[in-house]
Amino acid sequence: MSSLTYDLTLAGLSVGAAAALTGVGLIVTYRATGVLNFAHGAIAMVCAYALRHCVVEWGWPPWPAAALTLLVLAPGLGLVLERAVFRPLAVRGNDPARTLVASLGVFVLLVGGAALLWGPGARDDAPELVRWEPWGPLTVAVALACGVGAVIRWTRFGRELRAVVDDRRLAVLGGVHADRIAAAGWAFGSFTAGLTGVLLAPAVRLDPYGLPLLVIEVVAVAVAARMRGLAVAVPVALAIGVAQSQLTRFRPSDRWQPLVQALGSDLFVVALLVAALLLPGVGTRDALPRPARPLRRTPPAAWAAAAVLLSFPLGLAGADLHTAVRVPALAVVLLSLVVVTGRGGQISLGQAAYAGLGALFTALLAAGRFPGLPRLPELTALAVAVLLVAPLGLLTGWPAIGRRGLALALATFAVGVGVSRFVLTQPYATAGLALGRPAGFDADRAYYVLELALLAVALTVTAALRRGRVGRALAALRDHEAGASAAGVRVPSLKLLAFVCGAALAALGGGMLGMALRAFDPGMYDPVRGLLWFAAIVVLGADRPLAAPAAAILLVGLDAGPGGGTAAALIGLLAVLTGRYEELRTTAERLTARRRSRLTPLGRRVRRKLTGRAEPPRRTGTAGRPESAVRPEGSGCGTPVPPGLPARPETPAREGTRTRDAPPEPAARQSSVPAGGRPVPAPRTGSPPRRAAPGKVTVRVPALRARGLLVRYGDHTALRGVDLDVPAGRITAVVGPNGAGKSTLFHCLAGTVRPVRGRVRLGGRDITRLPPHARTRLGIARTFQQVAVFPSLTVADNVRVGAERGRVTDPSATGRALRLTGLDHAAGTHPAGNLPTGTLRRVELARALAGTPHTLLLDEPAAGLDTAEAAALARLLRALAAEGTALLVVEHDLDLVADLADEVHVLVAGRVVASGPPAAVLDDTAVRPEAGP
Repeated sequence: MSSLTYDLTLAGLSVGAAAALTGVGLIVTYRATGVLNFAHGAIAMVCAYALRHCVVEWGWPPWPAAALTLLVLAPGLGLVLERAVFRPLAVRGNDPARTLVASLGVFVLLVGGAALLWGPGARDDAPELVRWEPWGPLTVAVALACGVGAVIRWTRFGRELRAVVDDRRLAVLGGVHADRIAAAGWAFGSFTAGLTGVLLAPAVRLDPYGLPLLVIEVVAVAVAARMRGLAVAVPVALAIGVAQSQLTRFRPSDRWQPLVQALGSDLFVVALLVAALLLPGVGTRDALPRPARPLRRTPPAAWAAAAVLLSFPLGLAGADLHTAVRVPALAVVLLSLVVVTGRGGQISLGQAAYAGLGALFTALLAAGRFPGLPRLPELTALAVAVLLVAPLGLLTGWPAIGRRGLALALATFAVGVGVSRFVLTQPYATAGLALGRPAGFDADRAYYVLELALLAVALTVTAALRRGRVGRALAALRDHEAGASAAGVRVPSLKLLAFVCGAALAALGGGMLGMALRAFDPGMYDPVRGLLWFAAIVVLGADRPLAAPAAAILLVGLDAGPGGGTAAALIGLLAVLTGRYEELRTTAERLTARRRSRLTPLGRRVRRKLTGRAEPPRRTGTAGRPESAVRPEGSGCGTPVPPGLPARPETPAREGTRTRDAPPEPAARQSSVPAGGRPVPAPRTGSPPRRAAPGKVTVRVPALRARGLLVRYGDHTALRGVDLDVPAGRITAVVGPNGAGKSTLFHCLAGTVRPVRGRVRLGGRDITRLPPHARTRLGIARTFQQVAVFPSLTVADNVRVGAERGRVTDPSATGRALRLTGLDHAAGTHPAGNLPTGTLRRVELARALAGTPHTLLLDEPAAGLDTAEAAALARLLRALAAEGTALLVVEHDLDLVADLADEVHVLVAGRVVASGPPAAVLDDTAVRPEAGP
C-alpha cells in the first residue's frame, strides 16, 4: 500500500469512527424510546462548546473538563430531555407527530441557545483530547458497539429493552420499568453525542450551525442499519469514511473536478440520499398532528391587523427598512410549508433547498448564465425561475407517495441537504454571482411594496387551496390518508400537487429574498434554517396562512437585534412544548364548559318576548351532548330505515342485478334520476338491463369475485388460495378467529394489499392491481375497522368528499346520504372530530354511500356500537341489499352475522373451511368455536 493510500485510509477511518459513534448513539436511543433523535447533532455541538469554554475560557485542564462534559453534562442533558419532553409523549402513546416536532424543537432550541451563549461565529480553538488518528476513535467506536450489542443480546436489560421497543404498554403490564429503560437509552445516546462532538470539534470549525448539521448528515449510517443493527452501522460508517477520503486523491478533468471534490467532502450526504430514498422507510405512521375539529376561518379583523402590521415598515427608513424587506419574502417561503404541511399533511424538511434554487435560478437568469436561455429582466427571471423549480418538487413529492412519518422526514431532509451541498454551495454554480432588483423597484420602499403585492397573491393562492373540492380532498389526505383513498381521492396525484405547489412558492420567496439582499447567499438557505422554518410553522399553526407572515416577523425581528439566535431559541421552546398543547387545551375547555352560563326560566321567558321565538329544548344525548347533535328526531337509537324499504327483502334480487322503483319521469331520463333515495346509473351501451316486473328499473351490477388469493407476510402465509363471491342484492359475511386472514382478504378486495397469486375481478375486469381510489371510482366502497373520518371537516364535508370522488357525480348525493343515515339534522354540520363512536360509524357509512357504490365492503361495522345502534345498522344494511347493493361484512359478532347475513364463509388459517347459510354454518359445533371473537 502506497504512503498516500495509507494516509488517506487512516484519515477515512478517523471520520468513519466518529460517524460510527453517531450511529451507535442514534440506534440505542431509537431502540429504547422509538424516537429518531434529530437533536443528536445539537447535543454534540453543545458538549463541544462546553468543553471548549471550560478549557479555553476558564483555564481548566482538558481531562477533568472532558470528564465533567461527557460523564455529567451529556447524560444529564439526555435525562432532562427524556423526563421533561419525551416521557409525557410516551405516556400518551408516543404519537410520532408530536415526537418528531418535539425532537426538532430540541434541536432548534439548543442551536439557538448556543448562538445566544457563545455567539453565531465559528471558532477553531477547540481542545484536542486525543490525537486525530484513527486508532483512538476507532477503538472507542468498536468497543461501544460490541458492549451495547452484548448488553442487548445477553442481559435482562436487553430483554426488557426489546420488550419496550416491541410494545411499551404491554411491557409495562409485564412488569418492565419502561421509563427506566427510556432514561438509560437517552443518557447513553446523549453520551455518544457528546463524545462525537468532542472528537470532531478539533478537526472542524466549531459553530452552532455547522457541527449539528455535520452530525445529522451521518444519520445515513443508522438508517442503513435499519435503526437496529449495530453490526451493520459500524462497518458502513468506516467504509463510507474511507471511500470519502480516497476520493480526494483523484484529479479529473476540469469538467468533473467540482463534482468529484463535492463527493470527496460530502459522501455521507450521498449515503443519506440513497438510504432515505431507496431503502425501506424507518417509521411509517403519520408524522403530523391531525386537528380534532374543523378549522375556523380567520376572522377579518386578523387579516386587517396583519395588513396594518406588514404596512408599518413603509414608514421606516435606513437600516430598519433594509431589514424589513426580508419579512414578506420569508413569509412567501413559509407559505410553501403551509401548503405542504398544513394543507397536505406531509412532512417537508427540505423547503430551504427549493428557496435556494429559486434564488440561484433567478440570479443565473438575470445574469444570462443559465444554460440555453438569454439574459432576462429580474422580474421575468423570477417568474421563469418559479416555473423551473416547481417541477423539481417531484424530488420530494415522489418519495412521499409511499412514505410517511420518519421515513418521509428523512427523505425530504436528505433532498434538502443534497441540493445544498451539491448545488447551492458549489463554486461552479455560484462564483461571482450577484442579484439585483427589478427596474423601478431598486429602492427599499418601492421593493417592499412589490413584495407585499407578491405576498398578497401567494396568500390568495394558499387560501384558495383550503376551499372547494381540492381543499376538502387535501384535508381528507391530511386527516386520514387511507380513508381519503377509500373515498376516491387520488392520493399520489394530490401529494405531488402539494409538493409542486410548495416548491413553486418556496422558489418565489427564495428569489424575492435574494433580491432583498441584493446577492445570492447560500447561507440563507442552509438546511438548518429549513428545520427552523418547519418548526416555526408547526408551532404557530401549519394550516393558517397568517402563520407564515407571523413567523417571518418573529424570525426576522428577533434575530435583527444584538442577540442572534433568539428566534431559534423561542421557536425551539414552543416546539418542545407542543406535545403538551392538546392536554392544556382540553383542560381549558373543561374549565370553560363548567363555567358556561345558562338562562334561568325567567331569562328564557324574557328572551322569548324580545326575540319572538322560543329557545329550543335541550335534551341530553350521548356523552352529555345535545341529542340533536347525536341523533336527529325520529331516528330512534341509530340509523333510520328509509321509507318504503322493507326490513328484509321477501325475495332476494337475482345476482348481478339491482332493482329499484321506477321514478315518475319520462323513460329517457330514468337512467339519471334518483330512485329509491339513491341515483340510478345508466346501463352500459350494448348491455340492456334485464327485464323486471312492471314499475321497476333493473340495472346490471358487476359481481366482485376473488379467485385463488395467496398472500404472504415474510414467512407467514395469510391467505392460501381463497375463493370468494360477493353477489348483488345479498349480504355476504366472513367470520373466523383472530389471525385467520379475514382482514387480509378484506384488504385484497379493497385494494390495500396485493396478493402474491390470484385475481380479483369486477365483472369481466381484472382489478387486482388497481389502487383503492380507482376501485372506489368503479363502485366499490369500504369502511374501516377503526373509524376513518376526517376530524378537521364537518360531517357534511366528510360525506361531500365521498360524493365528489365516487362512481357517479351527483350534486344531491350528499344530502341524500345524510338523510339515509339520519345525519341530515344538526349533526350534518357538527364537527366530525367531536362525535361519539356510533355517530362516527354513520358518518363513515354515509361517505361511502354518497359515492353511489354498487358493492359495499364493511370491516367490523358494529364495533363500538351498542345494541340499539347495531340493530339500526342491521336494518339499514338489509335495506341496501334489498335495493340490489352487494355487501360484504367482516364481523366478530356472530349473533349479528346470524341475523344479518345471507351467506357466511368461515376462514381459518387462511383457508375457507365452511360456506353456506348462517343457520347451517354457524350452528355447526365444529365451526362456531373457531369463528368466535
